[in-house]
Amino acid sequence: MDVADIVLTAEGRQKLAEELAYREGEKHQEIIEHLKEARAFGDLSENAEYDAAKEEEAKNASRIAEIRAILAKAQDADEQSAQIVSIGSTVAMVDGDGVATEVTIVGTTETNSLTRRISNESPVGRAIIGHVEGETVEIITPGGKRRSYTITKISR
Repeated sequence: MDVADIVLTAEGRQKLAEELAYREGEKHQEIIEHLKEARAFGDLSENAEYDAAKEEEAKNASRIAEIRAILAKAQDADEQSAQIVSIGSTVAMVDGDGVATEVTIVGTTETNSLTRRISNESPVGRAIIGHVEGETVEIITPGGKRRSYTITKISR
């Protein structure tokens, strides 16, 4: 996925900024301590602790670079009208069987199915973006099943 295609809500941007601060500060210091301890064991060529600490350092550096790229190039979610479903909207819907559900539309890096935060690129997210309260939207699931949802409430 291209970093320029990532869309972040204000909350998502804040979480990434906090993770970056942690990784550059506290996490970096922990890794330095692990490296110092591992060096104290002696011969680095056969030192599993040193290898593990170096691997941890590389993973942390990689994640720092990834977060910096996301924060530098990701687009902010448009603060559109609460009347239209867009990234950052919380949408209450009722399916054809009368079962109610509520989801929040977020960028791909912020998805979390346990808290019902779905991607704007998911089948449901893609289908309901741009619609308004009261509209019924047809969604085709990845399995090919057709579902219809009526949007009952949009909030931010």
